[in-house]
Amino acid sequence: MSTYLAEFLGTAILVLLGDGVCANVLLKGTKGNGSGWMVITAGWAVAVFIAVACVGDISGGHINPAVTLGLAVAGSFPWAQVPGYLVAQMAGALVGALIVYGFHQPFFEQTDDADDKLAVFCTAPALRRIPHAFFCEVVATFVLIFAVLMMVQPAWEAPSGQLMKIQAGSIGALPVALVVFGIGLSLGGTTGYAINPARDLGPRLAHALLPIPRKRDSDWSYAWVPVAGPMVGAVVAALLYLGLGS
Repeated sequence: MSTYLAEFLGTAILVLLGDGVCANVLLKGTKGNGSGWMVITAGWAVAVFIAVACVGDISGGHINPAVTLGLAVAGSFPWAQVPGYLVAQMAGALVGALIVYGFHQPFFEQTDDADDKLAVFCTAPALRRIPHAFFCEVVATFVLIFAVLMMVQPAWEAPSGQLMKIQAGSIGALPVALVVFGIGLSLGGTTGYAINPARDLGPRLAHALLPIPRKRDSDWSYAWVPVAGPMVGAVVAALLYLGLGS
């Protein structure tokens, strides 16, 4: 499997499960309807774990343009592959969102709240203060990318004195999932913590294209915030990482 296909599939799985938990909580008539923020936050963390575990050994499991950009700025990922990764991630997010709609289509029909239908797909600020929302996305994504860059791979010292890195396999995805869980619990309440341009823009486009009954507009006036904010946060994190001499 190519790295680009892996990023496409990984991001599609991320959005299928992540937007899926939003649909389960927000749409009328589902078994999880009304179960709340903790379920959404936990669901997104588990979605990250599963997606990264599935494709991490093939593509690195970026599944997020901010991660790809941050790694490239930090010198840990080749710039030549960045455009292909970004396209694959965006396409995967769009496809994942389309599947979420197909999976929950009867529940979209019986849900009256148009804002809840939009929230299945993409984020929105709790308070409509755009500069503040942008700042929140920058900070939350900074935490994610800085943590990814600073994480130390488990290792042990061989009798020869050589440091041997331990291949953790799928369990290696767990630390990143825990970071996302922590961000959601601590920093997610202001904007819904996109921290991933593909995760927000791809599904927002799906919302605009799909024949969702009684839907509202896709809030394109806000759409730049969960795209630009995470990218800025990623660059700041990478620059600090370089500045620390890591």
